[in-house]
Amino acid sequence: MSDCPNGSSENEFYIVAFSMPPQEQTGLFWGILIIYLMALLGNLTIIYLVCLVPKLHTPMYFFLCNLAILDVTSTTSCIPKLLAITQIQDHQISFPSCMMQIFFFVLCADGEIFTLTSMAYDRYVAICKPLLYHTIMRKNVYIVMAAFSWMSAALNSVLHITLTAILQFCYSHDIHHFFCDLNSVLALSSSDITSRKIFMFSEAILVSLVQFLLTIISYIFIFSAILKIHSSAGRMKAFSSCTSHLITVILFYGPITFLYMKPESEDSEDQDMLLSMLYLVVVPMLNPLVYSLRNKEVWEAILSVTKQRKSCRYWTFEILWTYWTKHY
Repeated sequence: MSDCPNGSSENEFYIVAFSMPPQEQTGLFWGILIIYLMALLGNLTIIYLVCLVPKLHTPMYFFLCNLAILDVTSTTSCIPKLLAITQIQDHQISFPSCMMQIFFFVLCADGEIFTLTSMAYDRYVAICKPLLYHTIMRKNVYIVMAAFSWMSAALNSVLHITLTAILQFCYSHDIHHFFCDLNSVLALSSSDITSRKIFMFSEAILVSLVQFLLTIISYIFIFSAILKIHSSAGRMKAFSSCTSHLITVILFYGPITFLYMKPESEDSEDQDMLLSMLYLVVVPMLNPLVYSLRNKEVWEAILSVTKQRKSCRYWTFEILWTYWTKHY
């Protein structure tokens, strides 16, 4: 962080977060902690199942595993600091730590956008070109798609923190948010941020809008193909195969669209924090539920792993018991 004309910039920020009485802070802490742990448990379970169960080694579940990794990363980069703020009033955050929060937030947000688009393309091929699915969605193809998503998101994230790190913050270091939100940090800068705003607008068009339109176009073709299926059972089967992804798309784009399209008001900061809380904690908690509650393959994978673990514990116990009875 560069020096200011009238002195040196402090090398830390102050995260204001939620202003409320101490008793409400305690309730907020436990509420966020429970939802955060549920999000971690659900997404780590998805990652564990996809890695362990061969039946889930398909493009759709590969992308779902990537989505779960992004959800774990995004929540873990921001929520532990918020828990420290609500519990021990630790509002200070160093400049490097703030830049790291911005990096991981942008990385995960862009990564999820690209991953959801990849999943939409996977559903398009599965429903519109079922006979060519295994030819088109080969292993090397969907691995390249995932690698492109991660590298594009990482490059964009590096550009954001590079442009932010060279700014001056001479007048205020109070971030009116519960984490280092990029817009909230830029608003504190005493430098000219016109070029940054232009870059952010261009990036939003290039990444968010284009990827969203590609997802919409994929679903136009998907719904068109589903309507051409003659049997109602066939239409229901085809539609159910993309329902989970469609719900995830709505859960992801809904809060973000409202966050950036809503008009500014006196309560804008509080609304931004609530919408960001929905995006950072609630949606990562719901995504594993969306893909598991009505997904037969996931439940079969859970039962399979449970049976394997029980069998493993049984044989381990039997070996130990045999050894004990022979020697003691």
